[in-house]
Amino acid sequence: MLKKDRVARPIFNITPFTLLDYPGHTACILWFAGCNMRCLYCYNPQIVTGKGKLYLEQALDFIYSRRTLLDGVVLSGGECTLHSDLIPLTKIIKTFGLKIKIDTNGALPSRINELLEEKLIDYVALDFKSLPKNFQHITGSNLFEQFETTLLLLMGSNVEFEVRTTVHSELIDREEVKRMVSYLEKIGYKGVYYIQQFRNDAETIGKMGSSSTLQDLRSLSTPNIEVVDR
Repeated sequence: MLKKDRVARPIFNITPFTLLDYPGHTACILWFAGCNMRCLYCYNPQIVTGKGKLYLEQALDFIYSRRTLLDGVVLSGGECTLHSDLIPLTKIIKTFGLKIKIDTNGALPSRINELLEEKLIDYVALDFKSLPKNFQHITGSNLFEQFETTLLLLMGSNVEFEVRTTVHSELIDREEVKRMVSYLEKIGYKGVYYIQQFRNDAETIGKMGSSSTLQDLRSLSTPNIEVVDR
């Protein structure tokens, strides 16, 4: 049962249809307002620092009306796991026969663990923001250990997930990506590691300048980790 959240209208916006955000599936996206990080390169400052516009009931009404046209729902933001109604929300969406993907920075492993234990999510996109040395500078937070806990939880689960990093060349260069790949190797991750090049046409929280495209990232792949420039 949905209860009154600390944010009365947690949904900032809804993208009614996407073929790109949930691999292999048609989906809509719920953009949750608010975040516990302030990443310098973040291109959704209006969502991160703004207030929601829609009640959860409104979002559910929309999803229900589209349930025969969509395969799934993406819960994004901002940071969707901040919202205490996330568990009952996902339970209701599941009754519509839809798959659920979440985009997360991994900073609330307890909530991720609850979603995993109750089998409420089908796919997770986990943002690997930075290595510990630069994590606070890039994200404005001290939440690396929580991210790492979430990564280990996902690695120990049966849920499909991806690890991804958005790179701005002023913050993360090719050598840093190489070190991030080494970290993933050391912790035991096996799979695809997606690199998302920063979009220079976007407004950012940190008022970043232009980013140069990092080249030849695929060559950083290892026998266990495939680096994909997306």
